[in-house]
Amino acid sequence: MMRALLLTASMLAILVAAAARGEDRFGMPVYPGATYDAATTDFLVNSFHMKAACFRTKDPIAKVLEFYKSQKQVVSVSMPDKENGLAQFPHGNHVALQSPWRNMSSGAMMSDTLITIVENANH
Repeated sequence: MMRALLLTASMLAILVAAAARGEDRFGMPVYPGATYDAATTDFLVNSFHMKAACFRTKDPIAKVLEFYKSQKQVVSVSMPDKENGLAQFPHGNHVALQSPWRNMSSGAMMSDTLITIVENANH
């Protein structure tokens, strides 16, 4: 019984540490609380042959952009208009933000924020 309790406590500690560390893709951080969008990722990867991962959040684009501005490794951040943002990272990698955005599979306009993390093809 004690052994099972210690094992459970150890596993919980590992999971908490992993969650606190945060997730990253291609060396760039994923916005905290964003959920992976497999369908949009598959569309980009298969249609444009790019190395990308898409995530979604209900947070406004300005808040997501502030998170990326705070990252140590960010090279530049821009928001050309209220619906798009871009964070550049070393080696040409970048994070593109869109809100609203069009779901390419269904054609529907989505009101949440799409976060697309892209690795430079020459990297």
